[in-house]
Amino acid sequence: MKLQLPDILIVIAYLATMVFIGLYMRKKARENKESYLMGGKKLPWYMLGLSDASDMFDISGTMWMVALCFVYGLKSMWIPWLWPVFNQVFMMMFLSKWLRRSNANTGAEWLATRFGTAGKGVKGSHNVVVIFALIGCFGFLAYGFIGLGKFIEIFVPWNLVKEYIPFHIAPEYVAHFYGIVFTLFAMFYSILGGLHSIVLGDFIKYMIMTVACISIAVIAMIQLHQNGNTLNLPEGWLNPFFGWKLDLDWSGIVPDANKKIADDGYGLFGIFFMMMLFKGIFASLAGPAPNYDMQKILSTRSPKEASKMTGFVSIILLPIRYSMIIGLTVLALLYYNQLNLSSPGGTDFEKILPAAVNSFLPVGILGLVLTGLLGAFMGTFSGTLNAAQAYIVNDVYLKYINPSAGNKKVIRVNYIVGVLVVTIGVVLGFFAKDVNSVLQWIVGGLYGGYIAANLFKWYWWRFNANGFLWGMASGIIVALVFLKLYDGLFLYIWPVLFLISIAGCFIGTYTAAPTDMAVLKSFYKTVKPWGFWQPVHEEVMKDDPSFQPNKRFKLDMFNVVLGIIAQCCLTILPMYVVLWMKLPLLITIIVLLVIVFILKRTWWDKLED
Repeated sequence: MKLQLPDILIVIAYLATMVFIGLYMRKKARENKESYLMGGKKLPWYMLGLSDASDMFDISGTMWMVALCFVYGLKSMWIPWLWPVFNQVFMMMFLSKWLRRSNANTGAEWLATRFGTAGKGVKGSHNVVVIFALIGCFGFLAYGFIGLGKFIEIFVPWNLVKEYIPFHIAPEYVAHFYGIVFTLFAMFYSILGGLHSIVLGDFIKYMIMTVACISIAVIAMIQLHQNGNTLNLPEGWLNPFFGWKLDLDWSGIVPDANKKIADDGYGLFGIFFMMMLFKGIFASLAGPAPNYDMQKILSTRSPKEASKMTGFVSIILLPIRYSMIIGLTVLALLYYNQLNLSSPGGTDFEKILPAAVNSFLPVGILGLVLTGLLGAFMGTFSGTLNAAQAYIVNDVYLKYINPSAGNKKVIRVNYIVGVLVVTIGVVLGFFAKDVNSVLQWIVGGLYGGYIAANLFKWYWWRFNANGFLWGMASGIIVALVFLKLYDGLFLYIWPVLFLISIAGCFIGTYTAAPTDMAVLKSFYKTVKPWGFWQPVHEEVMKDDPSFQPNKRFKLDMFNVVLGIIAQCCLTILPMYVVLWMKLPLLITIIVLLVIVFILKRTWWDKLED
């Protein structure tokens, strides 16, 4: 199917709307630095939560997840634990409010509340967070850029466009050209309007995506259940649970799927799952990485609203996103022979999403889906760009280059930095092999160096800026080395990165004096973390015997377990609906309702600033 005029008009209308939003919000964003980067910390939690969810609904990740769902079936719901997706639950229950209590503007600025502004390692710890944040932002920009190009190439064949392009583009760079064109739109409205335009743009995109996702799910259900069709599936595909081995055999159905399972390294699924869980718990306890997710938390109006915002993300993201994922998977399974997924390296399962969208959706719905997915790219791109701008302007320019810069100067620098960041992200996209390779390095490699230092900062009083510096630096350096030398699944070498980073933390901590007690007391009283804070607690109690410490550890962990189960229910629910698996659907709904009832009493009613 080719794009029809109504589809093209929908896409054009969306792009024009994004340009208008950037121009409309320009004046409001220019009020001051905080208004530009943080929305003035006045945006309501549900709008920020919706924006955060929209940023997570990225085109590259969704292409990857549709490919996973096709190959791994309902077991694919576990693989995004690589991020891990359940870190949102930890943040919802306690970490978001801890983070927001600092009232900082970036993760690097937050460090001053934990380690102070003077002493050995403080400057280095600040700089290493900025470096980590920028490496991660550039990685995500390249990741989104690759996915967008692959996506557009299917809808807009190059042979229809090349006659109107006044220069030659080699076939292998056509996807990159498309990526650059749409990146310019994302860059325009996000750089001009700052966080105000990003949040409003994300709201519009989410509304479009909701209609598109539900439409795809309904179309898939009709095709599957009203036409007498059946899915040709390997045994175990419909079962979300698993043993030590994956035991999915695609031989005789889609043989290349077996090759993908082998290439992915997920065959020993039990071991893979334990590694994800082990890494995921530590990563979640470490708190959010310094990207758009952290920026949205810091932009909320209060710690209480920060908790609500992160809880809202899973509720509005997972059912809608997985409606699209399972819907496109069902259509691809029903009509696999009609899809052209071939590539020089064999079957490219990441093409399932654009190929299925292009082949099976009617006029109008196709335009909505295409617009929503373009918006998904632009939302993720703009959110990541906003985070990168915040770190460069707030933590480099204003800290080291021009601390006394006026408001107009700061806004102008934001514009320049935005263009520079986009340029670097696009250039990196030319060197990345594919979506999965970038994703694996970010979540398995780079974040392996992030976790240890950011884990200790919350829960161990003796951990100091020098430990943070050497823990982060050793992890990042080793991750970059492995990027060059290692060609396998980064998850399996994560324990090595983690142990090296822990060693860096301890060596750095015990080769420098403890953080000044006044700083620790202020942090402990303001943030109120639980953990190993006894010496600080004793000093605080001497000054203020009425101080009430945080004794919610057991309740927080209980809520985390319930939250993760609920998140799994929200993920599998639309899959059961589309496949119309009645008994599992009923059980899932009952479990979800029971958890909601309990969390209302143990979490929502106990929220505080």
